[in-house]
Amino acid sequence: MNGPAEAVRAFALTQWLSRKSRGNFERWQAHALRRFLDRDLPRAPFYGKPPRHLGDLPVIDKATVMANFERFNIIGVSAAEAWKAQAGDGRIGELTVGASTGTSGNRGLFVISEAEKYRWLGTILAKAVPDLIWRRQRVAVILPQNTRLYESARKSRRVDLGFFDLTRGPESWRAALEDFAPTVIIAPPKMLRHFAVEGFRLAPRRIFSAAETLDPVDRPVIEKYFERPLDQIYMATEGLFAVTCRKGGLHLAEDSVYFEFEPTGDGLVMPLVTAFRRQTQIMARYRMNDLLRLSETPCRCGSPLRTVEEIVGRMDDAFRLASPHGQILVTPDILRNAVLKADRRIDDFRLVQTAADAIELSLAPELADEAATAAYAAVRTLLAGRKAMATISLLRKNLPLETGRKLRRVECRLGAGP
Repeated sequence: MNGPAEAVRAFALTQWLSRKSRGNFERWQAHALRRFLDRDLPRAPFYGKPPRHLGDLPVIDKATVMANFERFNIIGVSAAEAWKAQAGDGRIGELTVGASTGTSGNRGLFVISEAEKYRWLGTILAKAVPDLIWRRQRVAVILPQNTRLYESARKSRRVDLGFFDLTRGPESWRAALEDFAPTVIIAPPKMLRHFAVEGFRLAPRRIFSAAETLDPVDRPVIEKYFERPLDQIYMATEGLFAVTCRKGGLHLAEDSVYFEFEPTGDGLVMPLVTAFRRQTQIMARYRMNDLLRLSETPCRCGSPLRTVEEIVGRMDDAFRLASPHGQILVTPDILRNAVLKADRRIDDFRLVQTAADAIELSLAPELADEAATAAYAAVRTLLAGRKAMATISLLRKNLPLETGRKLRRVECRLGAGP
């Protein structure tokens, strides 16, 4: 297998598909999905035979995959073997093993081949830096965990990739990052905001928010400092799901993933994903725990790929509260908006459900008292309107930069989700 050649093919295919009409793209996608169901999916023991229709397959989730890990990959690698490899050099023969950071309380594993690793590289480069063919790029990745997935990028002659370990804190690598002078930065929004607030000497051509929910309060701070639009990469252990185009549309990666959507109310959906270009660890009708709001209009760029208006957050972080009419669900976007719209001076907060009937709102001590009071009142009004039975406590405390866990301004701590 020629890895760079595989990356080039993926790069070219991704760009070719972006120029198709929606109708032509859907015909190509249907053919690719059918081929996956007939050829690749049956190689995983969990499935065993091709289904007549995708909808005939069961819906699975992270708990299902982790409990039956060896039955979802075609090599029969067990979870124990994968964890052992991940703790070492991240290799099992020619396979690469990686894991999520586990910030939701339940770490996930993935196993991919060399071909798939380079295919991922070509795909993400075509979406994130399509002008790579004309201009060499220095890409800085600031995430809490390195992975051998990035090795394919390091071997490319068109990409200089620098990985900066988020868990070590920016004070340990600020000088190295500034000397690297990245043309592209991929980092959680809290870190991009930290660069802006602390005045890091960086002048990238593109900046991508990744690995955390991008809250509306962070975008203007980041864009003003870098004088660039802030784009997004929606990616998880389960794969690459969406990337922002040059016109600002967050396009679903429908050229490698088939999406189904489960409505959750208030115009939000949870995706079921089938990764029809993966051939080692098979994933079909996998329920993601993310809440999305889909866009109803095509993007100005002309791509046939559908767009996401907003990644709202995790279903795990919706508040579950008692009411006279039974349990109600309040999603993170509604809670976040209540706090932020209460007063313009609020630019950071934490809103946490700590018990079935208890919520804590934390605000920085330097925030004006009337702004804190307005936020507290806004949350109370919101929940009273839903007839939720819960006590809200207002706390004034520092909200420091946390590099050891994902920033979740709205968080439900009633129990770890899948």
